[in-house]
Amino acid sequence: MRFFAGMFALLGCLVTVPAVAAQKNDVAAPAVRLTPPLTTDTQNLLLLDLSTGGRVTIWLRPDVAPLMVERIKTLTRQHFYDGLAFHRVIDGFMAQGGDPKGDGTGGSTLPDVKAEFNYLPHVRGAVSAARSDKEDSANSQFFIVFQPRLSLDKKYTVFGRVLDGMQYVDAIERGEPPANPSRIVHAYIAADNPPAYMAGPPAPALGAPVTLPGTGSGTDVAKPKLAPARKAPAKKAPAKK
Repeated sequence: MRFFAGMFALLGCLVTVPAVAAQKNDVAAPAVRLTPPLTTDTQNLLLLDLSTGGRVTIWLRPDVAPLMVERIKTLTRQHFYDGLAFHRVIDGFMAQGGDPKGDGTGGSTLPDVKAEFNYLPHVRGAVSAARSDKEDSANSQFFIVFQPRLSLDKKYTVFGRVLDGMQYVDAIERGEPPANPSRIVHAYIAADNPPAYMAGPPAPALGAPVTLPGTGSGTDVAKPKLAPARKAPAKKAPAKK
């Protein structure tokens, strides 16, 4: 009887150990991924009418970057992006825009956005948040990837992907800065029933100096110029390697 009792005790230990291990594995398991919105969900489609000749449709991903997507929607509905230039465009790499200053140091008046690094890759057409060296410094600037750059994955917040109109992104004028920068004529959220694409000079952005064709000078349409402020760190995409 003692022999059988000992055997049962040993078997009990063998059964218990895997159960404990399984419990530990459950604790360490990654969080369940949220379901992305449909590519037809107009609440999560960003439309960029570019001066390069057409409309770009970007699928926003609030399932992986809710804070940055909400920021993009807020600024778009404030017409913040209308008229802004792509100020840093590197062939074979990316096109960066969303800076009202046009030199890479600007942003909106809203607080910076916390980093939301995720599993989405920096493939062609990926739309990612530009930032300074500080991880939680994304604000209004973003970049669209021309060619895959997977070394950026989980270092920058990918919040969208171009679904249509990549040819108009490819046509963006290159340069750091470009001599004749391409611009966002208008930006819309598809759910807001925007008009069809219309070619023409870009609408002035709030607080942004805009040079209209043939004028040769910039005009601050929002407020008079104040004393120069201390230069902020550049909101940037990574350097080309």
